Parts: sequence; C-alpha cells; structure tokens
Amino acid sequence: MKTVVLKVDGMTCGGCVKSVTRVLEGQKGVSNVEVSLEKANATVEFDETVIDADELADAVEDAGYDAQVQS
Repeated sequence: MKTVVLKVDGMTCGGCVKSVTRVLEGQKGVSNVEVSLEKANATVEFDETVIDADELADAVEDAGYDAQVQS
C-alpha cells in the first residue's frame, strides 16, 4: 500500500468533501480516504499495483475540482 496527499482546490463546503471522498473511495485499489476542507487536501491510501497517484488526481478533476499530487 502507498499513501499520497492530493492538494484539492475548489472545495467550499461539507458537500464538496463528501463528493471528493465518494469519488476517491470509488476507485479500484483505494483502501482509505481522508479529505480535509480546512487543509484543502485528500490523503489516500491505495494499492499502487492497481492505480497510481496521477489517476487518483484525474478522478478528482473529472468530478470538477482541481487536484495535484503533493507527496
């Protein structure tokens, strides 16, 4: 398992947090997601043999938010 932090811009409320969480949890290989409105980020634990960090960021962007891999 690998953990990555995604910077997520465009979240303005709890509904946005739920939306980003739902999108990330729906990706194959993702085992844990923590999204913070205050920090404007998402910490994601995932199986890197199934999905990579850039694909996670792309999924968030497809949901209408700006996302970049931080670590």
